[in-house]
Amino acid sequence: MKKIKVFDSAEGYNLAAREYDKKKAYLDSFEKKQLLPLLGNLTGRKILDVGAGTGRLAIELSKLGAEVTALDVSEEMLKELKRKNSARGGSALGGKNIVTIVGDAESLPFRAETFDIVVAAFLIVHLKDPRSFFDEAYRVLKSGGIFLVTNINQKDPPKIMTKEGEIVIESFYHRPEKVREILESLAFGIEKKVFVKENDVWVNQIILARK
Repeated sequence: MKKIKVFDSAEGYNLAAREYDKKKAYLDSFEKKQLLPLLGNLTGRKILDVGAGTGRLAIELSKLGAEVTALDVSEEMLKELKRKNSARGGSALGGKNIVTIVGDAESLPFRAETFDIVVAAFLIVHLKDPRSFFDEAYRVLKSGGIFLVTNINQKDPPKIMTKEGEIVIESFYHRPEKVREILESLAFGIEKKVFVKENDVWVNQIILARK
């Protein structure tokens, strides 16, 4: 049996970018429409979407009136986001309230207290220890800003189809209580906790915290 190669996030998602949107319905199923309603009125709000990928959330946030900065470690994923955004009337450089930046979640290239909201869905599963990212999210949030993060229940990384065949992208399992503990240790106040379940088994932990 051929061994499936494991890639880091940048390399893996660069390979998977063209095929990634075929999984949109599957990815949405982990949230069951419970994520965006937690954020309230987004008109004019400055939002950083970390691990934005091809724009699954960024485009929806923009439609709701937010000014979105979409950051991802994969340049190819962001190219797909820009292509889709351009198709809906944005410019190739962004537009429609979306700016894209290639960057590292653990070293965010922004000044302190820049954003009203930071969101991160399907991101921390790719971080061995989310503490550095959580600390960075706290830094770039304005006082009273909102941090919305999800933690999927994934102990084994799924196989992902690319033009070069199936690959696996390095991922890590995080216990829900540990995620909450790290957030609280960094002075976040946790305001809402949601567990999305299937057959009484949690598949996604959604936390809304405030700086």
